[in-house]
Amino acid sequence: MRKLILLSLVLVLSACEISDDSSGDGYTCSARDQKRFVRDATEFWYFWNDLLPAKTRVRDYNDPAELLASMIQVQPLDTFSYIGSAAADAAFFGAGQYLGFGFSWERLGADDLRLTQVFAGSPAAGAGFSRGQRIIAIDGRSIAEIDAGEGLDAALAADAVEFTLRETDGVTEFTVTVVKDVVTIDPVPQWQLIPTAAGPPVGYVELSTFVATANAQLDSAFGEFQANGVTDVVIDLRYNSGGLLSTAEFLGDLLGGDIAENLVFTGTRFNADRAAEYDSDTLFLRLVNSIGLSRLVVITTQTTASASELIINGMEPHVEITVVGAQTFGKPVGQIGLEFCGNVLRLTAFQNVNADGFGDYFGGLPADCAAADDLNLPVGDPNDPNMVAALAYLQNGACPPAPASARQQRSDPARTIPARGSAWREFAGAW
Repeated sequence: MRKLILLSLVLVLSACEISDDSSGDGYTCSARDQKRFVRDATEFWYFWNDLLPAKTRVRDYNDPAELLASMIQVQPLDTFSYIGSAAADAAFFGAGQYLGFGFSWERLGADDLRLTQVFAGSPAAGAGFSRGQRIIAIDGRSIAEIDAGEGLDAALAADAVEFTLRETDGVTEFTVTVVKDVVTIDPVPQWQLIPTAAGPPVGYVELSTFVATANAQLDSAFGEFQANGVTDVVIDLRYNSGGLLSTAEFLGDLLGGDIAENLVFTGTRFNADRAAEYDSDTLFLRLVNSIGLSRLVVITTQTTASASELIINGMEPHVEITVVGAQTFGKPVGQIGLEFCGNVLRLTAFQNVNADGFGDYFGGLPADCAAADDLNLPVGDPNDPNMVAALAYLQNGACPPAPASARQQRSDPARTIPARGSAWREFAGAW
């Protein structure tokens, strides 16, 4: 039986499980004990625990978040550990829900912000937002003004924000106030069978995030792929910044369960003190709808991270795999969830490696075929440069010409991959 360790793992620690240098039994929800809990859990579980200071005094910090930030600053690579709401955490990973506007964006220039995706049924969708529109102003202020002041994340933090947007025609503008509400992400916005000149069709799936609600949709899509003899698959992860390891494992089984049954898909490696008890390998399982995969193409951008990168790295030793688009973000580590007093400590605690033992891609995984993300076209459109490159490679075994320039990917603060060194916000996306 394979041993599963989920990125959404929720552990409630007791004093007997972690170090406790104070008198008394266990923890309460007092301000002091909450700080003790975070300190002790970090010393016990943190992947880079060998870098932590020898002693952290809880009285030196105002709250658990300040204490955590001080402890993890020893590792500049870690912009992922954070403390958030346990209820909001459960809603996101269980149902793909978060409180926000429901859009993501990309910076094409200093003050040129373009919408990349708008979630169906979200406040942004209801306000008329659509892919490719440009954000001209926020609360009457230009992007340049905001950049020079508090920054975009702070400007978008309010519950209600006035946006001025320019349509894709480059002329028409409109202004609308949008109020944050619960956004439910459709994790599999589309899948399709793409006919080929000869042989079976190519299977295409767009996966926006790795949450529990994706599993049934993925299973249905791969059931159709199997029924139609699909052996070549394109997985579109261009805006997918991660999620549940359990869903990544499920997708891995659909892709590799037939061709690599009982071989290692991914290994989970904890710090040296926890390795003997918690290190594990996850093997491919053959599922009812696992396909006889021959070639895999993955579409990526700079926001493709974590569980998305795990798919690429985990499949690489077992099948011909080609990355189309742009270099990925670079997050080979994952978090465990530690609940306390209505909060959850998402602490970077392990690294993922593939069957060859490789897991050092903090700089991102490179694209084999560079392709631009044309915001004037729907994701998955036949003329989408990423789709053109993916299908051309499957047909000809060669990449089309590379785009002239790369673009910086960014998102809605509720669903964003931060720049290195910036604060990691709730539901930042890569787990």
